[in-house]
Amino acid sequence: MTDQLDLEDAVSQESERDIYMRFMKCHKCYDIVPTSSKLVVFDTTLQVKKAFFALVANGVRAAPLWETKKQSFVGMLTITDFINILTRYYKSPMVTHTHTHTHTHTHTHTHTHTHTHTHTHTHPSLFSLIIFEAVYSLIKNKIHRLPVIDPVSGNALYILTHKRILKFLQLFVCEMPMPAFMKQTLEDLAVGTYTNIAFIHPDTPLITALSVFTHRRVSALPVVDHNGKVVDIYSKFDVINLAAEKTYNNLDLTVTQALRHRSQYFEGVMKCNKLETLETIVDRIVKAEVGGQAVGPGGQGEG
Repeated sequence: MTDQLDLEDAVSQESERDIYMRFMKCHKCYDIVPTSSKLVVFDTTLQVKKAFFALVANGVRAAPLWETKKQSFVGMLTITDFINILTRYYKSPMVTHTHTHTHTHTHTHTHTHTHTHTHTHTHPSLFSLIIFEAVYSLIKNKIHRLPVIDPVSGNALYILTHKRILKFLQLFVCEMPMPAFMKQTLEDLAVGTYTNIAFIHPDTPLITALSVFTHRRVSALPVVDHNGKVVDIYSKFDVINLAAEKTYNNLDLTVTQALRHRSQYFEGVMKCNKLETLETIVDRIVKAEVGGQAVGPGGQGEG
């Protein structure tokens, strides 16, 4: 009798542990698409400079690319592409960025071949794909966005992100049994990056920071002073301000100088510590609509 109870308890725990996975296997990507959202689509013949200005003007971080000749979507233009172009062509403040001004997305495809094609060839359409497969694709390909395409009309409907998936999951959390691991601490679960952390200093030249983004494939860099304290954060989205203010010709300015041009109000670095539970952290990320948090006691950066 005891053995049977132990077995039932084990089955119950196992069922509870994978409940989020089962939830994502029961819902399709279309379920996540909001009833109203902004989506910008660029033709591949559009000049890169105009495209990035359009991203800024519309307050979006990425746009699907449409090729008229093929009558299909062939890729995605993101801030990562902007960073890649800047680091590829930057020479000095005296050199005009002719490439940034005149290149079309056809050239962008050539320079960021892997990046753009990852988005389109992973899944021709995410419309009817289950959320679990979309999450797997995001993780496997180390990307942040996937376009949702209507299989009937061929229209792009939405761009799926980690944050949107997490927010959707959070809407139904109260209706599901909470797995035990959600009550465990970050330290217990070993969640986060604590070694070989990519970071920059306040006086780091901007071109160096952009190179770190490119080589380390991270979406944000903690700005750490020389005492080891996290004083700010520089994200990929901050880079788009270079296009907004047309200051991309001088990347020798420091990160601190660049951050003065933030277009949005900045409330400070969101932090957590290793003794907080995963439930607390996820809830904070969803409410603040951020992509991550700096880990450390009293502002000291640890992860």
